[in-house]
Amino acid sequence: MEIRNEVKTVDKDFEKKKFVVRNAADVQRAKLEKLMKNPEKPVIIPEHPKERDFSSAIPSFVRNVMGSSAGAGSGEFHVYRHLRRKEYARQKHIQEKSRAEELNDEFQQKLEQNRQQAEERTAKKRAKRLKKKAKQKQAGRGKKARKEQESEESDESESDEEEKQEAEVEGSKDEVEGNVVTSVEEDSKAVEAEANKDNPEVEGNSSKQEDDQVQE
Repeated sequence: MEIRNEVKTVDKDFEKKKFVVRNAADVQRAKLEKLMKNPEKPVIIPEHPKERDFSSAIPSFVRNVMGSSAGAGSGEFHVYRHLRRKEYARQKHIQEKSRAEELNDEFQQKLEQNRQQAEERTAKKRAKRLKKKAKQKQAGRGKKARKEQESEESDESESDEEEKQEAEVEGSKDEVEGNVVTSVEEDSKAVEAEANKDNPEVEGNSSKQEDDQVQE
């Protein structure tokens, strides 16, 4: 049998598969990968440990209380040690239970306090929102009233201007009519004067009529 010195070949894929744990996340990832390799395998999830109830196992009142020297040097000493251990466990359970009740009461008080503070904050914010909405409504109503008032004022000013323009137009019409009448009267008088010049008898009669009117 020949013995040869050969260098062992290392599989590169095997080197790549090596996993180095650097932190807790890597450990968790490795566990998840291990579980996902065989998803059909049932996972055993441990139940929450139940608290030991010493009240049922240990009576609250012990009638035969043994001292520290009871059964010393005899076979009853181990009984004393067992009872003492049970009593210590009972006292510890009572203290832990009272401590848990205190913590629970503090937690409930804290929850109630937080709830009241949250309600107060929401009430303040609600009141602020309602106040803001009321202000916006009043501002909107004020703007509407202002717009209506401005529109009414503009309508009144327009109507006043129209009335003024109509009055000016009527005055100008009256002036024109008066001017026309006066011009017509002047023309008629001029025509009569020319006619009287041509007929002196008519002029004398007209002068007599004027004298008679003056005498009357």
